Amino acid sequence: MLANEPLDRVLIIDLTKRRATVEHRTDLFQAAIGGAGVATRLLQEECPDGADPLGPENPIIFAVGPLSGLFPMASKTVAMFKSPHTGNLGESHAGGRSAVAIRMAGYGAIVIRGASSSPVYLVIEGDKVHFRDARAMWGMHSAYATGSIIRDREAGAGMRTIMRIGPAGEKCVSYASVITETYRHFGRLGLGAVFGSKKVKGIVVSGVRSLPVSDPKLYRKTYDEIFKATTESALFKKYHELGTAVNVLPMDAMGALPTRNLQSGHFEGADCISGERLAEEYLGRRVACAHCPVACIHLAAVRFPYPDEPYFYKTNMIAYDHEPLFAVGSMLGGKDGSHDTREMFRLLDVSDALGLDVMSMGCSLSWATEALERGVISVRDTDGLNLTWGDYPTYVKAAERIVSQPNDFYAALARGSEYASKHYGGADYALAMGGNEMAGYHTGPACHVGYLAGARHSHLDNAGYALDQKGAKSGGLTPEKVGKELATEEGWRQVLNSLVICLFARNLYTADLTQRALAVSGCEMSADDLNRLGQETLRLKHEFKRRCGFDLEGVRIPRRILETPTPMGRLDERFIRQALQVYREAVLPEAIPA
Repeated sequence: MLANEPLDRVLIIDLTKRRATVEHRTDLFQAAIGGAGVATRLLQEECPDGADPLGPENPIIFAVGPLSGLFPMASKTVAMFKSPHTGNLGESHAGGRSAVAIRMAGYGAIVIRGASSSPVYLVIEGDKVHFRDARAMWGMHSAYATGSIIRDREAGAGMRTIMRIGPAGEKCVSYASVITETYRHFGRLGLGAVFGSKKVKGIVVSGVRSLPVSDPKLYRKTYDEIFKATTESALFKKYHELGTAVNVLPMDAMGALPTRNLQSGHFEGADCISGERLAEEYLGRRVACAHCPVACIHLAAVRFPYPDEPYFYKTNMIAYDHEPLFAVGSMLGGKDGSHDTREMFRLLDVSDALGLDVMSMGCSLSWATEALERGVISVRDTDGLNLTWGDYPTYVKAAERIVSQPNDFYAALARGSEYASKHYGGADYALAMGGNEMAGYHTGPACHVGYLAGARHSHLDNAGYALDQKGAKSGGLTPEKVGKELATEEGWRQVLNSLVICLFARNLYTADLTQRALAVSGCEMSADDLNRLGQETLRLKHEFKRRCGFDLEGVRIPRRILETPTPMGRLDERFIRQALQVYREAVLPEAIPA
């Protein structure tokens, strides 16, 4: 039971009526804890069947958990919505200060309904909600500039979160992101487009509250245990020193680093984008999410010359980790081994300013580059741009055209590689799984089954890449093992995501530690209760996807993933289909005919 816990307050914002109210949903938070559990249930309540993802009936839901603001690494906010990119479940997580800010404002969840008649940004200051005129910001060329204006206008420096969209969100690019605290993102599945459809340019959240604990001494003891584990662990030291970019060289050595639209698993320029090389030559700063001692966010300090101004440079701080480095590094890099790292960073910088999800953008541009090579599209389609591997200045222009959409081709590419390939051809090498572009791992069958089956079609749903590596060491995998283990792992991750714990800490927050931390926060749950919550939340997500027309049995498997060898050899489509069936039976048993 929840004890004196303000987490059950849900802020309801109606953009159409410009009105805000608060509902107490103790029943909901008792049943689903917070985060993904609560957001999934609110999405089912708020999003009607057949809702247009870019229509006013599509809600935006933010949710945090009972450990937010209390314990290290409970630092994420879950955003949930109907995705304009896939047409079904939209779920994205972001760090920064968002979770702590929402909790300090006094809310466990925020629901945004309707649509504004003119551009606004929302300011949530504790119990007060303001609808600020954003017409002067609409059409600005950069999400960075929007953030600067809001920072200057609004109070709460150092305690608030500032979420905002760039031009991609305004133009409703289906994979537009929402930037928060400059270097963090609600990146995947198009939350930025939903913001844009509602004429919401940004959201500021701040507040000051104290959070109750049931036993202060036990709280201190539990906190110290978690803090010590995060600061002394070799795993977290690795994330602090090099970040997830430490994965680049091992993935390349295994033949598992997707390269040039997955034509290969090896990238000749891997050393140039490795965590080690980037730390030596570019690392300018490390930053951390609120209430996290790890500081895994790595920023490159990159000098760019001013046009026509010799000896004058601007230094930009640009966030990087494994996924962006795969998406615009190995996926778009040249074949000769020389890699223009600075120009790669320029593309990352421009993508953030525009507000594009870099993974979907990079995979879509890599598909377009191969399609141009094969003659499936022409330079007339690309508006005169000759997309060539490693030509980053041209890729920057293409990214800008994805937003400006000067012709039908870029309007299609603004909806992702799967959509564009349906209209122009080349579906066999359009690397989208369930409509969402792949992540930076080509390790074996489990990673791709994980992308295809996962509720978000994300590597973070179930870590299939880790199962592949275990399988390679133990002598192989079977479809039954892959399907069952991915379903079990994804079920437990619903628990962690309901607590909004950073998944880097998934091995730290065991069932025992999670129960103890929850008890201190005023929520008593048994291990069985947690497991039931996880499986039920996963089931509800897939029920929502099915309501939206998604069919796991008929999901498209890109032929390219079967053609390019993995460290475990070539993949077999029959194996993948069998594993998907096992996963489906584990998650939605009632949907399987007797």
